[in-house]
Amino acid sequence: MGVEEKLSSLKSYSEELGLNLTKTGDRFKWFLASILFAKRISAEIAKKTFRLFEAEGLTSPESIIEAGWDRLVEILDLGGYVRYDYSTASNLLAIMEKLKEKYGSLEKLHEEASSPEDLERRLMEFKGVGPVCVNIFLRELRGIWEKARPKPSKIAIETARKIGLKNIEPYESALVRLNLEYCKRKRCPECPVKENCSQYRGKIAHIG
Repeated sequence: MGVEEKLSSLKSYSEELGLNLTKTGDRFKWFLASILFAKRISAEIAKKTFRLFEAEGLTSPESIIEAGWDRLVEILDLGGYVRYDYSTASNLLAIMEKLKEKYGSLEKLHEEASSPEDLERRLMEFKGVGPVCVNIFLRELRGIWEKARPKPSKIAIETARKIGLKNIEPYESALVRLNLEYCKRKRCPECPVKENCSQYRGKIAHIG
């Protein structure tokens, strides 16, 4: 099996959350999840917290605004966002209010953007939404949103280099996942692309 096939077999985070990004409602849910994933916190905590939002029915700008700051803090605490609960709750309310007021919806924001760069700029106008969040959100919308064409992240580029992959963009989500779940945790023997990894082959050769 080639490296591309192996990468294709890895689920993206949006797929793991059961989201179908061809659906408008699920694109908004992915935006919410991306805000959670962008914090300096584990992917497991981000997934757990997103699922709590989903279970509470807080999956639209209106429902998040209606929930209010105190309720958002409660849900974030339950998910494990103890260090970021107050700031994330405040940012979420500010983002949803601005989204409603300025665009009406996330889809309208994309429609009004004049280019991929303008789309990223508009997203980064939201409080607490930076380059990391924008990359997480847009990399999984390539091929779905016309203007979703973010530059691959440094993590994706470094991981691709290690496994000899040149065509980075279609596999960026899988590359990031590999880095976070295998490279950073030093789980090389369990990695699905270890045979393709120059670092792993180097370690084996050194041991031998």
